[in-house]
Amino acid sequence: MLRRCEQRPAATLQRVRFAFDQRFAADLARVEAALIDPAFVARLATLPKLGAPTLLDQREDGRLIRQRIRYAFVGDLSSAVRAVVDPARLTWVEESTIDRERHHTVFTIVPDHYGNLLAAHGTFQLEAAAGSGCRRTAEGEVRVSVPLVGRKVEAAIVSGLAEHAAAEEHVMQEWLDGAAHP
Repeated sequence: MLRRCEQRPAATLQRVRFAFDQRFAADLARVEAALIDPAFVARLATLPKLGAPTLLDQREDGRLIRQRIRYAFVGDLSSAVRAVVDPARLTWVEESTIDRERHHTVFTIVPDHYGNLLAAHGTFQLEAAAGSGCRRTAEGEVRVSVPLVGRKVEAAIVSGLAEHAAAEEHVMQEWLDGAAHP
């Protein structure tokens, strides 16, 4: 669920801050384990607008897990956006460092193409929820450096992130309930 979105004045670099919460009806340890399970990452291919994610690398270093996952956008784009970018080249790698002790993740989005046009980074924090279950809070920033359409692209990205987060909650719950894996 998107909690807030603030834009900077036009005189500054174009960027949008985002934040959203996801809630899961399982304890923090089970959710965190799923988020780094290669089979769960593969299951995310069922989400709209993304091609099949590819786990490129995952390394454990004490309490830290470093992973790289490639994504591809396969949704529809407006003609204004298609005039600036080739939809077939909208692929990126999410580079994450997960601290399993602090239940904190730092991530950076690294575009395979158009790296000079897009920058995105942020954090995820997992916390036990009051009563039962847990909550994952995401906060970050997206910056698109394209004159005239940059703000529209940023808004589309943030909207897509919020939509993805909502759909991911459902996939996670299915996973945790045992319906999506052996």
